[in-house]
Amino acid sequence: MKRSIDFGGIRVSYTVTGRGKTIVLLHGYLEAGEVWDPLAKELADSYRIISPDLPGHGQSGILGETHTMEWLAAAIREVIIDAGSDKVLMAGHSLGGYVTLAFLELYPDLLSGYILFHSHPHADSLEAIGRRNREIDVVRAGKKNIMYPGNISMMFAEKNLRSMAAEVERSKKIASRNPGAGIIALLNGMIARPSRQYILENGTIPLLWILGRHDLYFSPEKAMRDVGLPFNAEVVILEKSGHMGFIEEKEKSALLIRSFAERLKW
Repeated sequence: MKRSIDFGGIRVSYTVTGRGKTIVLLHGYLEAGEVWDPLAKELADSYRIISPDLPGHGQSGILGETHTMEWLAAAIREVIIDAGSDKVLMAGHSLGGYVTLAFLELYPDLLSGYILFHSHPHADSLEAIGRRNREIDVVRAGKKNIMYPGNISMMFAEKNLRSMAAEVERSKKIASRNPGAGIIALLNGMIARPSRQYILENGTIPLLWILGRHDLYFSPEKAMRDVGLPFNAEVVILEKSGHMGFIEEKEKSALLIRSFAERLKW
């Protein structure tokens, strides 16, 4: 069921499906809530799934040129309240993971646990900031359509591009519908975000950290080297995935989420 709320004068759209304890799925950059649909179908028999369109992408609105992670987290809090949920398990993919960590810092009492899908707690490096600024220039020049096909292809493990051609094409279509102004707002928000490594390492809420062996954006080796995991954190590496493990290894991802959710204190 598609729903929406007003947040700060803009529409925030979200989908609710299934019954049971609530899992909130936050999509990544150049995506929308619908990117989770195949995984949501795997989980909806046992859980209530909320899939928002983060402001700037999908059917949600845009407010200004910078959507900070904190502001996005506040929008998701209002979605959760509107949906009538109490504590939730939140899973964030890439950008959605940055929002999840901001949510963890601001509203920990609303979380029973959280999952980072191909995401991390660090601030942008100078290299990443430069890359994002170049993408902003491309979008401002009215050429966003030359940018996303390459970005999406890089998100999948190279060996999966042929066998998962339909899934790659679907992700490209989702990306193509995101407005240029929204892309800029989210890029600026990612540039502005602080490190939340200390929030993750503090371990106040159980964490499942899912990484892809062939991820070109954030390697498992870097994750293991740079972050001190708390006692209540678990790391799983998807051996056949790039940056899109919830699509590339959908069934395994669903099993991991179910197992993690069953161990939580709701």
